[in-house]
Amino acid sequence: MSDEKKSGDSISATIGNVSDRSQVAVGHHIDQSQVHGAPPVTEEEMAQLRQMFEELKTKIAQEAPPAEKEKALARVDALEEAVTAKEPDVTTMESVRNWFVKNLPSVAGSVVGLIVHPLVGKLVEVGGDAITTTFRKRFGIEKT
Repeated sequence: MSDEKKSGDSISATIGNVSDRSQVAVGHHIDQSQVHGAPPVTEEEMAQLRQMFEELKTKIAQEAPPAEKEKALARVDALEEAVTAKEPDVTTMESVRNWFVKNLPSVAGSVVGLIVHPLVGKLVEVGGDAITTTFRKRFGIEKT
């Protein structure tokens, strides 16, 4: 004799206080999955980010004194590599920002604007919670 119930079986559940990272499933033959973290950055967004870096390099080429131009452009390359790495390098981002604030303040606002841009934030979020927390602390970004 089988323990299976026949059609017309009822299922009842009481669920309370579920966090935003919880899963709940009630029923028969349930297949469920959950993905945490930010959605991946699209190719269109990456193209937009590359364009932003090119615009920053153009600004530096136009505004930086000749003695600082090469160093500044090298730091922008380091920044781009840090931002687009599989695990974004927040320490390098902070170092680049600090260099511009100290050595080329006329361009520092553009560098900071790029670092705190939502696309960079999205890349950082894809890197994981620890990197995101560090990024927010170092750049004074409140969680929304």
